[in-house]
Amino acid sequence: MTFWKPGDRALLRRPGADADYAVHRLLEAGLRVDVETQTPSPRLLDLQSRGLVGIAAHPDLDDYAVVLRDDVRRADAPTNVPTDAPIDSARVGRVTLVGGGPGPTELLTVAGLAAVREADVVVCDRLAPLGALTGISAEIVHVGKIPRGEFTPQEQINRLLVEHAQRGRKVVRLKGGDNFVFGRGGEEWNACRAAGIEVRVVPGVSSALAAPALAGVPVTHRDITQGFAVVSGHVPPDDPRSTVDWAGIARSGLTLVVLMGVATLPAICRRLIDAGLDPHTPAASISDGGLPSQQSVRGTLASIAADAEAAGIRAPAVTVIGATVDALDAASVDRLAAAR
Repeated sequence: MTFWKPGDRALLRRPGADADYAVHRLLEAGLRVDVETQTPSPRLLDLQSRGLVGIAAHPDLDDYAVVLRDDVRRADAPTNVPTDAPIDSARVGRVTLVGGGPGPTELLTVAGLAAVREADVVVCDRLAPLGALTGISAEIVHVGKIPRGEFTPQEQINRLLVEHAQRGRKVVRLKGGDNFVFGRGGEEWNACRAAGIEVRVVPGVSSALAAPALAGVPVTHRDITQGFAVVSGHVPPDDPRSTVDWAGIARSGLTLVVLMGVATLPAICRRLIDAGLDPHTPAASISDGGLPSQQSVRGTLASIAADAEAAGIRAPAVTVIGATVDALDAASVDRLAAAR
């Protein structure tokens, strides 16, 4: 019998090193989560900055419907071969690149969940569906890249995948979205194959499509557009590293989907307007698609950067620019938002 209901407050006391995995499971159950700690880890601070959890130094336990402890040794703590075990030439390891979808465990594919459950080692990012990692026996290696915080170089991630596989392990590389959509999955594939490691791929639901859909924003719609373009906004249009033909996109008639473009959105919008795209073109920004902290805001090409900032849209976010933003009737979109 369950003694709590969605919307109740939950407190996680004495968080362990992997408390963020437990937090995600509680969030997926519909609870509002606080974590009791005076020394929050960078990963917990990242969750707090995204509005997913609260940090409570001295909580009143009477304020919570659910109180859990996370300081005991996990029953599922890894007991398999240690990281420094010798290479086992009798057992051939492999690496499976698993796209985890936009964040909730329920949007991880069946094949992806099966790979996670069968793994000896899971190498995961901060935006992966971390709730899927509770109750598994695998060793969990966190290699998240927190903005202005913890950072694991890609070369080190590549080495981890190869070294674990060379020790005969089944390794899952779990990322948010899809590994091959700005996920550096190609680099990881090449590094493993260069070392003679077998690589498998489980595609994921890309946030480029999932986040807009969850906010009632289709990227295509009959009689409106015949396609869409997904681009990285990691560097602004005037940066020498940018290879995007922004003028070509402005003329294309395609819906534009921008990933990793929160900080650069003002410059992107200015470039598109300068290239001739109508400033009144509908636009929307969606952050934390699929998570309890999902936010969305709508505007126009001319206003969306300011609208997103005013609404508190933060990374990870997706921005959609094009007439399809207004393709669905407003009442249906409002009902979709209310159902979340």
